[in-house]
Amino acid sequence: MKISYSKLTVALLFASSVSSALFASEAIDSKKNDTVDEDHAYETVTHENEKSDGYDIGGGWKITGDLRAGYLNYDYSNPPSHIDPGSGKIIPVNPDTNKGHADSRGVYLVPKISLSSPNYNGFTFKITGAGATDFGINDELYEQRTFVFDSVERKSFAILQEAYIAYATADGAHKLLAGAKEIVTPMVDADDWYMQADSFQGAYYMNKSFENIMMAGGYFYKMAGVWDSGANGTEWHTMSDASFVNGAYKKIAGDEGVWTGVFQYSDDTHNLQIWDYYMNDYYNTFFAQYDYTGKGESFKYDLGAQLIDFQGVGGLKDYYNNVLGGRAIDYSIYSIRANASHDNGFDIALGASFYTDGDGTGDTLGAWGGYPYFANGMIFHFFEAGSLRNANTYKAQLGYDFGKQGFDGLWVGARYTYFDLNPQYSKSSLNGLGQEYQKLYGLRISYNNPNGVYFTGTYEYCDLDQQPDISALRLIGGYKF
Repeated sequence: MKISYSKLTVALLFASSVSSALFASEAIDSKKNDTVDEDHAYETVTHENEKSDGYDIGGGWKITGDLRAGYLNYDYSNPPSHIDPGSGKIIPVNPDTNKGHADSRGVYLVPKISLSSPNYNGFTFKITGAGATDFGINDELYEQRTFVFDSVERKSFAILQEAYIAYATADGAHKLLAGAKEIVTPMVDADDWYMQADSFQGAYYMNKSFENIMMAGGYFYKMAGVWDSGANGTEWHTMSDASFVNGAYKKIAGDEGVWTGVFQYSDDTHNLQIWDYYMNDYYNTFFAQYDYTGKGESFKYDLGAQLIDFQGVGGLKDYYNNVLGGRAIDYSIYSIRANASHDNGFDIALGASFYTDGDGTGDTLGAWGGYPYFANGMIFHFFEAGSLRNANTYKAQLGYDFGKQGFDGLWVGARYTYFDLNPQYSKSSLNGLGQEYQKLYGLRISYNNPNGVYFTGTYEYCDLDQQPDISALRLIGGYKF
């Protein structure tokens, strides 16, 4: 077993026969989006502390947890390297089929447990141990892209995922946090709708002294998270090492973190948030989003517009230009959405994203868990297409809340996402031909019970131009206390 945890973490993980995890994540945001959007996973987009009862062990100290299990199956029409039982010969994975991504599947258990302190004059403390295991029952050949273990080592692991101290004034106007924590922001995000969430080491300060206004600033130095890290996500790595930029550059550049600042204005109707994420000698990300929410006689809606801009800076900009022959991280994404839900239980989410004609999508998209784009698939987003440079994407989702029929917490929906690719930039790894489109068809059922039981089942089929078909099935559920 690969070990990346302290003795205290081990004690926390296995002290109880019911292993578990933290009950929610910290959202640097002041408004919950009440309309249906995003991915209807086991946790809300804002990761509120909706299940925080836990077990009081005395003096205000509390244990909370999450026991999560899942079955994952990603079919790329590309079996992994294996020995043919008939001939005894090695049959290699095809490096040209779907970028060499191999068929992957497995069953996993992800236990987490947290210990949180009472409030001492505004100060609180929390520690979380987490792990992932398959009890050795999976075929390691098929674990290349399940994104639960490290893709190379493919071993069970445990990690001290959270250890932080926070201070908040009695009126909530000021908050300070330092340590390791699951954090939710647009571009640095816990992304807790796969098997295990991302966590980040750093510090931030939040100010809500002014009515309807929130300002915050912070620094994220390290992250852990298998799905979203460009390094070994089962261990802590600096944000620079966990980025998706050119690997050769990361070897010669120094370790760095991400400086973050935000201004947000939010009231019952308007929500404007402006973020900037700056990384010396890597790249800068500017994020701005405005949402207008309203209600009719029997429905509510959200109209949104978004801008994200990526720009290489410092040493990375020079390296890409001088060493990589004029490449650059220099592009923007413009997005719009219209979401609505009706009192009869039906909801709709429409979105479109437009990528400018600039390079760098492969170096930046999805890094550090940020997937705020308005037109994504339910499982596959942009990983399989050759490039999203100068592409347009469109999403249409229809869902139904069965709470209207007495089944509280049950939601079922379908999504279609169309990627209008630019064949000048998006080339198939199979034959080198330009790709015109990527079509994603997704179905999802999710259930969240107030007693802590949850389940999300997702199936998605991918029709990618100039490649064999791709499909995925994810069945993930658990119990939170």
